[in-house]
Amino acid sequence: MQKRIPVVSLPQFLLHSLDILKNPLPFHLDNFKRHGDVFRLKIGFKNSVIFSRDAALAEYVLQKNWKNYTKSPIQTVDLAKYLGKGLLTSEGEHWRRQRKLIQPAFHKKQLAKLLGSIEETIIEALSGVETGITTDVFPIFNDLAFKTVVRSLFSNAASDEEIAQLQHSTEMNQKMLVKELRQPYLGWYFRASGKIEEHIKLAEASKAILRDIIIRRKKSSKRYDDLLDMLLDARYDDGSAMSEEQLIDEILVLFVAGHETTANTLSFTVQLLAHHPEWQKQILNEFEKMGNSEQDLMQLVMSSQIVTQVIEESMRLYPPAYFIDRVNLEADNFNGFTLEKGSSLLFSIYEIHRHPDLWESPEKFMPERFKSDKARNYSSFYFPFGAGPRKCIGNNFAMFEMILTIVQLVSRFEIVRVKDVIEIKPLITLKPKNALVKFRKRNLDMR
Repeated sequence: MQKRIPVVSLPQFLLHSLDILKNPLPFHLDNFKRHGDVFRLKIGFKNSVIFSRDAALAEYVLQKNWKNYTKSPIQTVDLAKYLGKGLLTSEGEHWRRQRKLIQPAFHKKQLAKLLGSIEETIIEALSGVETGITTDVFPIFNDLAFKTVVRSLFSNAASDEEIAQLQHSTEMNQKMLVKELRQPYLGWYFRASGKIEEHIKLAEASKAILRDIIIRRKKSSKRYDDLLDMLLDARYDDGSAMSEEQLIDEILVLFVAGHETTANTLSFTVQLLAHHPEWQKQILNEFEKMGNSEQDLMQLVMSSQIVTQVIEESMRLYPPAYFIDRVNLEADNFNGFTLEKGSSLLFSIYEIHRHPDLWESPEKFMPERFKSDKARNYSSFYFPFGAGPRKCIGNNFAMFEMILTIVQLVSRFEIVRVKDVIEIKPLITLKPKNALVKFRKRNLDMR
């Protein structure tokens, strides 16, 4: 039996446009409650987007029939103009070729070589944490995550000035892209005023910095076994290496995808731990049973089950990639719905992760739901890193970094709650707003 997809009209979209610009999630939740798990939002006289919090449809599109679905122009065109054609923004044969080439650099055995550098960067960042004062943790974790990506890529090849410029360009271009996506009716103004061109120039400045770093590395006779060395060594099936331009595009993608989502998740996780100090104690107890920091780092991250559960539950409540988009190449049908060729689909991972039909007490922080014997129960509706062949290539890198950060943080500080509500700021990723906590130095004798 064919079912009609409910429609939310263009006037309704325009009526709520200012609210959507600030935070689109309440508008979407209201429509899910009114119309069910799938609805069509008219965003122009001819354009519309199908919004869904149907986990089965998401699994079908992202995994079971993924070959019929491609990323939308949001990533392949809008984001690509700032980042180029890296893994995140490419499709088709180009994406398959790049994925096959880059994947080995993110295998666990390769990441093991980077853990020492990652831990050093974390310890250095946490050494600046002040105790006894109200602290917004996002800037701390944003700098930590960005420097972790830079050092994992380049070791010490990038100067502080270069790192600051790369970080500034990345953040400014994301803010611009948010405006473009949430105010499509102002596209003419963004082009005519030169704002888009201004931000493209920022991206070009970043590419120039990366080009200089790559040239310096190629001229150097020293090996660092960092990600840049691995990418320079990588070869396609025909024996050729990546072009310099392609390498720069991939590195730009790693900057954006590699630091932004990690910083967000760490900020939410620390706030959740402030609200639930009993989980701080569990992390400490597990850490002490493992022999503290004396053991091998890979063994530490693989054995940190409590921390892993806490981070996974944090990403359930606050998924960094809170929307995933796709466009179908050919007409399709699912559960009675007809999806015309070229339909734009936007899956709300935020709502799937809080769907009352899928999760027990979905609004509660319950890391125990991700115990190893239970976690597989959620595989068909838990998508913190996406799903299917396009699942985030750096998911292990991100998890290892976050585990090491939380272990180091909790072993040094007690995290104290200072506000009742955890606030969000949905941009390209789900960012925290006013991520305020206090830190107290732990009394080592009391552990």
